Amino acid sequence: MKLNCDMGESFGSWTKGMDAEVMPYIDMANIACGFHASDPLTMDRTVRTAIAEKVAIGAHPGYPDLMGFGRRSMACSPAEVEDMMLYQIGALAGICQAEGTALSYVKPHGAMYNDMAANLELLEGAMRAVRAFDARLPLMVMATANPEPHRQLAEKMGVTLCLEPFAARAYEATGHLPSRRLPGAVHHDQATIVVQAVALAKGEALTARDGSALQLPCDTLCVHGDNPESVAAVRAIREAFTALESA
Repeated sequence: MKLNCDMGESFGSWTKGMDAEVMPYIDMANIACGFHASDPLTMDRTVRTAIAEKVAIGAHPGYPDLMGFGRRSMACSPAEVEDMMLYQIGALAGICQAEGTALSYVKPHGAMYNDMAANLELLEGAMRAVRAFDARLPLMVMATANPEPHRQLAEKMGVTLCLEPFAARAYEATGHLPSRRLPGAVHHDQATIVVQAVALAKGEALTARDGSALQLPCDTLCVHGDNPESVAAVRAIREAFTALESA
């Protein structure tokens, strides 16, 4: 089971995340592209760190919302989402090319990511962007209780999907993420996070917020490296996965 993590989200003199500390424990780095976070220097530095740790690089485009860290929905049309994604994917791809590497996938960020999970027209706009840039790049999207509409659209558009659940988030019965403003929406206890990660890797059901059993497909698992506690949780997940593989 591959672990992916949002990275390169510092901006100017503002620092977010512990990228260097978490990079050795992950397989895929979702690097911000300047709209919701990051800047050219941060993007380049994060790409070089990923290369050094042999971590796959993904573009992490979001809404143009530095003030809100891309977590606020915006009234964007599918065509606007398509062009925003093309702009950001192209920016990171240029840095990758200059550093002698290339993008491996695309994962939208924050509100854009959540909006696509609920709106097939926006998701189609994102798929058009990926197909136009490089149809070989997988598009990472939210794993939900009913992924078939997303899979059918991807097949129609000629795009490969990578379905992603989260180790540190609670879930609604539909498989969608509750608002971060709600109590318990984000897990902070390391043991809880590791148990959920292992259950997802083994294909076991989670318990949704309403108490129902929730089965989620899992091609890759999202983790976070925002603080020392998050990094410790990622390390514990990696150790648990290693133990599973050797069992």
